[in-house]
Amino acid sequence: MSKFFINGDRVDFQGAPDTPLLWVLRDSYDLTGTKFGCGMALCGACTVHVNGEATRSCVTPVSTLEGKRVTTIEGLPATAVVKAVNAAWVDKDVVQCGYCQPGQVMAATALLSKNPKPSDADIDAAMSGNICRCATYQRVKEAIKSASATLGPARPAAAPKKA
Repeated sequence: MSKFFINGDRVDFQGAPDTPLLWVLRDSYDLTGTKFGCGMALCGACTVHVNGEATRSCVTPVSTLEGKRVTTIEGLPATAVVKAVNAAWVDKDVVQCGYCQPGQVMAATALLSKNPKPSDADIDAAMSGNICRCATYQRVKEAIKSASATLGPARPAAAPKKA
């Protein structure tokens, strides 16, 4: 049994411990916003947040989630970052077919939650694992920059703790 949280709700998953999180989300909890793409963590369509980190759910066994918090596209909280990303996605008309977009949005919100003022290199690095068959990469990048522009200033790096 694996005990963790999905979108804030406690889950006691009784299935096989090697069951990929993606199938638990889709088949056991009807959370179909997270998409199956490649099944090998190569395309990013299955991206969710695990304790705030962008994570490929297709290769994440539920046995690794004990006590952790999983957030899907359906459960993204209405934070300033999520609102900024959603508004930018609409403003920049990012979506074409839309299949990869939940994974793209999850990766973008994870990036901007940690780094509200990413450089082009930061965006490229964070989004490089999310593949789009419609090739909306430039619009995704523009949307992330647009969302970033609406967020507050970058947080200064934490000072090292004195021993």
